[in-house]
Amino acid sequence: MTGFMQIAFQQAEAAALRGEVPVGAVLVRDGAVIAAAGNRVEELSDPTAHAEMLAIRAAAAGTGGRLDGCDLYVTLEPCPMCAAAIALAHVRRLYFAAYDPKGGGVEHGPRVFGHSTCHHRPDVYGGIEERRAAEMLRRFFQARR
Repeated sequence: MTGFMQIAFQQAEAAALRGEVPVGAVLVRDGAVIAAAGNRVEELSDPTAHAEMLAIRAAAAGTGGRLDGCDLYVTLEPCPMCAAAIALAHVRRLYFAAYDPKGGGVEHGPRVFGHSTCHHRPDVYGGIEERRAAEMLRRFFQARR
């Protein structure tokens, strides 16, 4: 596993400790982390405060906008909202761990990057440390039941 995906897992673990769904994201440019975040939906009372959205917002604020040349590492397949933001931000590559058949928007569901109206499509690499991420999510939701 890459060191960047390891950072995403650390962000996911921190989110779980805050009572958030354990998803973490890291944005990288030129081999350096420019933003990292874990879910903060509950903490911020904001349904858009997904790890990917928070990382994109932080990176965009620090770079002045689009994220051309950036790679995003996420512990779960992005939902449709996050996939659209990834496209709009012009993220170069998306690496994710677990697939999300129920809520994903990249390989499942609406498959945002496959639509003709999607003007930017990142290179996508899924299934990186899939078992680890799936187990983290499974443990989190079992503890909530």
